[in-house]
Amino acid sequence: MKKLFTVLTVAGSLFANAQEKNQSKTSSPVTFGVKAGLNGSTLTKGDGYEYDNNEKMKVGFHAGVFANIPVSEKFSIQPELLFTQLGSKSDYNYRTSSGSYRITQHYDYSTTLNYLSLPVMVQYNILPQLYVEAGPEFGFLLGGKTKGDLTTIETTGNSISVDHTDHISKNISTGLFNRFNLGLGIGAGYYFTKNFGVTARFTAGITEVYKYNEDDKVRNNALQIGVAYKFK
Repeated sequence: MKKLFTVLTVAGSLFANAQEKNQSKTSSPVTFGVKAGLNGSTLTKGDGYEYDNNEKMKVGFHAGVFANIPVSEKFSIQPELLFTQLGSKSDYNYRTSSGSYRITQHYDYSTTLNYLSLPVMVQYNILPQLYVEAGPEFGFLLGGKTKGDLTTIETTGNSISVDHTDHISKNISTGLFNRFNLGLGIGAGYYFTKNFGVTARFTAGITEVYKYNEDDKVRNNALQIGVAYKFK
């Protein structure tokens, strides 16, 4: 994680230096910048579960660098390189019984999925300082973590024989996940000055998150809100 942040920081510094050199040599319209903000993400609910399943929004963050490349007066292309946290909070019950014996397991946990993502946005400038955007986002799963509680209640007849809660905190098994992630993003942004602006984007997942799902389709969805700074 620290190495990744170091890489992003160095990339941001290189972009800034490149921008300064461009300004000193030519009036190239290409600009570079950095951006960061919060994610509100969920995993779509699978259709094939045999238990009560409830997916909730989980808060994460994103940070990285971008280049803005004008192709006309109104249109530009903005590729980005971001570290972004996706995933979901899960709350579900699993029940089974045999005769008078019943077991209920309640899971309450969050799954954090860390991606290195490459969005490529086509932006349209409604006003010089206001734009809308859309485009694909390519991601590579770096790893992640599952953390939460598992409560187990076992009953025989009307008597509770077992009632305990286990705390879970472990790294995900990346072998169970598809490392490649593809999504489609749509968003907008507003620059208060030539350098500083705010951004918002919703990205809907297209590819399956897990490797071995057959009936249920689980995909990443994320709402990103953040700030951006252009080196000009």
